[in-house]
Amino acid sequence: MAKKFLSGNEAFAEGIRLARPQVISAYPITPQTIVVERLSEMVEDGSLQSEFIHVESEHSALSCAMGASAVGARAFTATSSQGLLYMAECLTYASGGRFPIVMMNANRSTALPWNIYGDQRDSLSQLDCGWIQAYAENAQESLDLALMSYFVAEHPEVSTPFMANLDGFVLTHTYEMVDVPTPDQADAFLPAYQTENKLDLEHPRNLAFSAGPDHNTAFKYKEHLGLLNAQKAVAEAEARFVEIFGRQYTGLTENYRTADADYILITLGSIAGLARETVDRLRKQGERVGLLRLRYMRPFPGAEIAEAVKHAKAVAVLEKDISFGNEGTVYTNVNSALLKAGLSMPSSNYIGGLGGKNISQTEIEGIFRDLKQETVRIQFLGIGGEDE
Repeated sequence: MAKKFLSGNEAFAEGIRLARPQVISAYPITPQTIVVERLSEMVEDGSLQSEFIHVESEHSALSCAMGASAVGARAFTATSSQGLLYMAECLTYASGGRFPIVMMNANRSTALPWNIYGDQRDSLSQLDCGWIQAYAENAQESLDLALMSYFVAEHPEVSTPFMANLDGFVLTHTYEMVDVPTPDQADAFLPAYQTENKLDLEHPRNLAFSAGPDHNTAFKYKEHLGLLNAQKAVAEAEARFVEIFGRQYTGLTENYRTADADYILITLGSIAGLARETVDRLRKQGERVGLLRLRYMRPFPGAEIAEAVKHAKAVAVLEKDISFGNEGTVYTNVNSALLKAGLSMPSSNYIGGLGGKNISQTEIEGIFRDLKQETVRIQFLGIGGEDE
């Protein structure tokens, strides 16, 4: 294992190189471009044996990846923001076809106004498309997630495409020291891609066909089960990962000082690092606060959320997203989990970071102060006042 100074994009590209995809379909868009640039360099210098296809659009990029997966090839593509939205038609084709494609999405604000900086409205708008969705916190997790995403997506009980999300610029373009596994280690972790869900002249079958209401319902139910089964596959991947690489991950969520916390902040992505520092700072002042980081949004970790916060007096969701006319999408999902578990503590929603706007430690401390009031509020950070 070697140490390298890498951005989140470069770390993810290293992870994809180690996963050995046979087909890479690429269309550049800021802030994702560096991923496919580095992969093209790896193909050029021979450190990655793969067919690199530069297509004419994001729609074509995912279409190409589906074609590759349909003939039994491990496939990769990447996108961001408007590019992901342009792919939207293909997202449900990939999930409904049970093609275990891995796609990296560099989280970026969506238009209008036009903005290249990072929030999470692009991926969170596509939660219902049938893809596994994970959110990395740092460059090391980005690399590791690139490897684990194939293990999970290709698991025979899952066979579902995987969207790995990295916060634009604050993670994709920030450099950190990263442990890069050897190819032998990666090969020991990730088995060669095998699937029966492919075109085969020796064993003809029909893929991507039409179906009437009865059969359609059956296929959608199986698709749903595949996503639910991803939780077990994540656990298997992480157990195998710690055995080979020595790094431990915690499943669909990560609990930080929640066991005795009265007030818990729930968030996802790179902002969790600052939130963790804020928890430590307030703990030194005698405040019983904690952090619950959502590592995956699909499958949704409802039971884990309820278990982590069941003794809290109040919780807040901090997210870089808004479902216009309602509330944050993450907040909606969290409240559903609390209701199903029979929990009735106050929960509040803080919407920040839209268009890349900075979220400060002072603002996170303010959220914890608000939680002590044990009321419900929906508030935009940096705007002032509550949205009623």
